[in-house]
Amino acid sequence: MIMEEAAALAAAWQKRAGELLTSREKGVQKQMQRLLNHPVDRVILAKIIDQGFRPEDPERVAGRINAILQEYGVPGFFGLVEKLLMRMFMGMGGRLSLITVPKMIERLRRNSSRAIIPGEPGAMHAHLRRRRRQGVRMNINRLGEAVLGEAEAARRLDRYIADLKDPAVEYISVKISTIYSQIRALAFEHTLEVLTDRLSRLYRTAMANVYTGRDGRRIPKFVNLDMERYRDLETTYEAFVRTLEQDEFKGHSAGIVLQAYLPDSFAIQKRLTRWAQARSAAGGAPVRLRIVKGANMEMELLESALSNWPPAPYDNKLDVDANYKRMVVYGMQPEHIRAVNLGIASHNLFDLAYAHEVAEAHRVSDYFRFEMLEGMADHVRRALMEMDGEVLLYAPVASREEFVNAIAYLIRRLDENTAKENFLRYAPGLKVDSREWQFLKERFLEACRHRESVPKGPNRIQNRGTEKFAEKSGTYWKREFVNEPDTDWSLPANRRWAGAIRKKWKKNEKDPPVDVPLVIAGREIFSDRNVRACMDPGLYHDHVCVARVATGTEKDARRAVATAKADPDDWRRMSHEDRHAVLSRVAVEIRRARGDLIGAAAAETGKIFTETDVEVS
Repeated sequence: MIMEEAAALAAAWQKRAGELLTSREKGVQKQMQRLLNHPVDRVILAKIIDQGFRPEDPERVAGRINAILQEYGVPGFFGLVEKLLMRMFMGMGGRLSLITVPKMIERLRRNSSRAIIPGEPGAMHAHLRRRRRQGVRMNINRLGEAVLGEAEAARRLDRYIADLKDPAVEYISVKISTIYSQIRALAFEHTLEVLTDRLSRLYRTAMANVYTGRDGRRIPKFVNLDMERYRDLETTYEAFVRTLEQDEFKGHSAGIVLQAYLPDSFAIQKRLTRWAQARSAAGGAPVRLRIVKGANMEMELLESALSNWPPAPYDNKLDVDANYKRMVVYGMQPEHIRAVNLGIASHNLFDLAYAHEVAEAHRVSDYFRFEMLEGMADHVRRALMEMDGEVLLYAPVASREEFVNAIAYLIRRLDENTAKENFLRYAPGLKVDSREWQFLKERFLEACRHRESVPKGPNRIQNRGTEKFAEKSGTYWKREFVNEPDTDWSLPANRRWAGAIRKKWKKNEKDPPVDVPLVIAGREIFSDRNVRACMDPGLYHDHVCVARVATGTEKDARRAVATAKADPDDWRRMSHEDRHAVLSRVAVEIRRARGDLIGAAAAETGKIFTETDVEVS
């Protein structure tokens, strides 16, 4: 069976990788093992990385790091030299911060350079030349979080274009959030217009420049579109497809990433494949799909918790691993992989071996390659290249002044590499046939068996247009409080619902305004009252009146107060339980009125949907 053959191949690769370990790599592995044996050290390291790189004032950095070390002590996983430096820092860091802090930060940065290439041209080019001599292909990724303004987005776009023009660079990775600062799900079509224009600039530059390989081959430059947050999944996919659908890019190849920890990714892979097959049938170039497990779990869980949505990713590692294999098997079908070439990105030797064996079985090995992270298990990379040929390294890049952008990446890698079910957690000193190896093998075989039964549908299925609310819903009936879910605008059904609200509430000068009466003692009053016109501020120049509001008199106010004092509904005599029942029914009505509340707020005050939605919740 393929999975047994893959397990045997993984064992062969692991044995060879162990033989190729250098003394320096053994030292790094021992340090990682010490970190795994002292979980609190992970907390200390994360705090030092997070707080040591952000401030620019050395005294402030010294104070923060000193406070961390005073609270937790010097991390036990550090080597003797590092421990000595830390203790010296604790002793005089505050007094000599202008000297000690830069040295310590530089050492931390140097230690992280295994995983993050220095972005200064000299250092970056030296690293790329060294990898080129080793026969390693490089995919550089300029680290950076979502941009905050269009000026910053323009700078990032210019940097990507400069990289594509750089003769030393073959391949770059780009996130849509770094080239456009105003990505909004509700402005879906406008967002796609902007992204298509900016991706077109990148693809044109890639087409106009070539990379000369080690063997003298002239290779077209390549742009890979990274995947980030779940909420950008549909936007990223559509931007990729729409840009490449333009006639000028018919013969140009580009790449996109899908994350196996999202159940939605398999359906997106199928859509991509059908589109790419039609493109190929019409004479177009194939595209490339990079399949990864996914590395933003903590961010996805946080966003889901804040908005009270189901987490977008699978909630267990078995499903993630099984979906990864399902995507690999689907992608390896000969009629699929010729249109959508594959990048199999993982450090799990079982998964890499599985992809290798599936490709061999279908005789499509020429249409895929292995992809790994720079600085992670380099001995494994060497073993793969020695036994199976080409590997593409995904290489994060950050210059000294940009290194604050690397913080999130370093913390994410730290979380990933120390997670209990992650292959890399067991990599230090891993031996074939050890208890750890058997554990990893069993997990792999179980995921293979689970491949066809892993859930396929998305976890997020909210549809404001069709949802129904029972009378008996809410805390009164459930006896527990749960935050009301906000609207998930990333879902197409909810964007259509928003369009219906806009259509209903966006008036023109010919539409009759809504008459809003006073309501006192249960009776509506409109006639014989002064009326105030509510003008839509979003249509200021068109002078559109959306509502006419009856204004109260002093007599109306006194009557309202008298009614409240008389308490005709016996509210004062109600028990807390009865009041709770009434408020529960009110909540149901507010749920049902969400769309009209959003529309009314937009029409009367110009408030945007996303802001009113959370207020309704």
